[in-house]
Amino acid sequence: MADGWLAAGGLGSEAMGPEAECTGWAAEEEPAPLEKGLFQDDDSYSDCSDQKKPGSSLPSVVLAGKVNFPEMFQTSHLLFYERFRAYQDYILADCKASEVREFTAEFLEKVLEPSGWWAVWHTKVFKVLVEVTDVDFAALKAVVRLADPCLFECQVFTLECVVELLEMKEHRLPLHELWVVFDDSGAFDQTALAIEHVRFFYQNIWRSWDEEEEDEYDYFVRCVEPRLRLHYDILEDRVPSGLVADYRSLLSQCEESYRKFLNLRSSLSTCTSDTEQENISMVEGLKLYSEIEQLKQKLKLIENPLLRYVFGYQKNSNIRAKGVRPNGHKVTHVVSSAMMTGLLQSLLRDRLCQEPCQEEVEIQFHSDPLSAVNACYEGDTVIVCPGHYVVHGMFSIADSIELEGYGLPDDVVIEKRGKGDTFMDCTGADIKISSIKFVQHDAVEGILIIHRGKTTLENCVLQSETTGVTVRTAAEFVMKTSDLYGAKGAGIEIYPGSKCTLSDNGIHHCKEGILIKDFLDEHYDIPQISMVNNIIHNNEGYGVVLVKPTIFSDLQENAPDGTEENKALKIQTSGEAEAAERVDLDELIQCATGKVGLCVRSDLCEQVEGNCEIVHELLAASTQKGQLRKKRLSELGITQANDDLMSQEMFVSIVGNQFKWNGKGSFGTFLF
Repeated sequence: MADGWLAAGGLGSEAMGPEAECTGWAAEEEPAPLEKGLFQDDDSYSDCSDQKKPGSSLPSVVLAGKVNFPEMFQTSHLLFYERFRAYQDYILADCKASEVREFTAEFLEKVLEPSGWWAVWHTKVFKVLVEVTDVDFAALKAVVRLADPCLFECQVFTLECVVELLEMKEHRLPLHELWVVFDDSGAFDQTALAIEHVRFFYQNIWRSWDEEEEDEYDYFVRCVEPRLRLHYDILEDRVPSGLVADYRSLLSQCEESYRKFLNLRSSLSTCTSDTEQENISMVEGLKLYSEIEQLKQKLKLIENPLLRYVFGYQKNSNIRAKGVRPNGHKVTHVVSSAMMTGLLQSLLRDRLCQEPCQEEVEIQFHSDPLSAVNACYEGDTVIVCPGHYVVHGMFSIADSIELEGYGLPDDVVIEKRGKGDTFMDCTGADIKISSIKFVQHDAVEGILIIHRGKTTLENCVLQSETTGVTVRTAAEFVMKTSDLYGAKGAGIEIYPGSKCTLSDNGIHHCKEGILIKDFLDEHYDIPQISMVNNIIHNNEGYGVVLVKPTIFSDLQENAPDGTEENKALKIQTSGEAEAAERVDLDELIQCATGKVGLCVRSDLCEQVEGNCEIVHELLAASTQKGQLRKKRLSELGITQANDDLMSQEMFVSIVGNQFKWNGKGSFGTFLF
């Protein structure tokens, strides 16, 4: 199974450079000449000894500590695709969860040297040098004895204690606790790599409950690949730090609950009499089982990269508003790297003293915009003078303030450098930002996140490398005459229960233009969305994407045509299609369903079709959501519901938007 691994450009070989001498995993076959792997990078790793060791294609590393242990193979540097290929092609293949140990043992039996190598038995408490005399492949353990001379380091136990522990273990140690001592002949390269993959798998991929999962699926596809991708996404700072903390917390909770469940199940299996205590334990077991299943579902939601992207991470912002100053005064903060007399005179004329009778205003000067925003209280204004400002922190705006650039956006540039979750976090009741260009680098989340309150963006430029703007539930976002581009995710993400007004903007060169994360649950309020005269173009995917559960598609297919809502919807959409055919530059298309008002205007037939398609999907999802809610109320015995409660006060205005050169078209849906 593992024949010719290195020769095929597999595990470890790609990162070792083209001159590395290779040894096949199977001694009976002569390996093919080693070529540089498809994804090989000449600088894939760096270590304590960069020069090539004769015969070995792996680097070495020296253990830190007071005892001079021999050099060990450095194997923790492996890249994602190297581990991916190892697990998929050579170790796990298409095995089931219950077959993981069997497949791993079979792999090790083919590539591991059964004896004659040294290793450091490395735990959290001690390190000791041992010699491997045999390997129990089925148990994934090595039979060892203390090396001669003996090297040992521990701050807690003596060597005699470790010897006693070794005897208790019958000199059999788990392979993942052994770190292979470096050998420059290359004879033990494959042994070191194989043990590294076993160690990594059981430390980062395997879960104690995996064997009890359904056994009718490919374990690699279902569990290994998403967990491996998440591990490297976290290493490379592509996952919000809050989500990483949540994931680790959920994992710890699940492991603890599963441990309790196993103990409870074990105690029940030893009980022979039907006692009250046993019945209580069974109820506790059912509760634990339900809790474990819920935790596992949450973990899978984070592990799956697509679902993680679609549903996003809704963190609770800890920003607290300062409120009004104790003296009740408002302050104008002026940001400039160097204040010249001419600039000061212009500011006094244009911004600070516009009216002669205006009351006295306190002015504070700052050299960078971040310190100015941090100094703000409710009602303050920040004026950023022309210049290129580099910040390394995050803007956390919790009070109602105004942040405005003095000049054109290209003249007032705020650039974020350094790693971090986001650029701007907004929770204030009424925040206004204008005439500034924001440039984002190396962030994990979007360039602007509105958690709650209202944020207005006018005449701004947003250059993002992750997601653009995220509008959370219960937040309101207004964007006018602005330009947003470069997002590797969606330009704008709209969550359920939010309000979003977009007019005269350009959204382009993103993965998707606008992603509407709506209808995840029928209890969420319908978002209020207005899109007027926007140009959405050159995005990799769709101009607009609507996320909705499969249940709504099923409702749409199974809904009887006789309902008034479906009839109205069919009349409306057919009318839009006819209007698209006979569109005129000055024609205004009006569509209405119940309390929902709709206005669609376009300059071109193609644009009318795009606008109408978006409106149709939003209204259809809204109608289906109402049907689902009525059904829930009916199941509760509520046969007559207040129409004001049943129908959402949603006004969708999709007017004059242009969709050009988007990779997949103007509009698409994502079903989950």
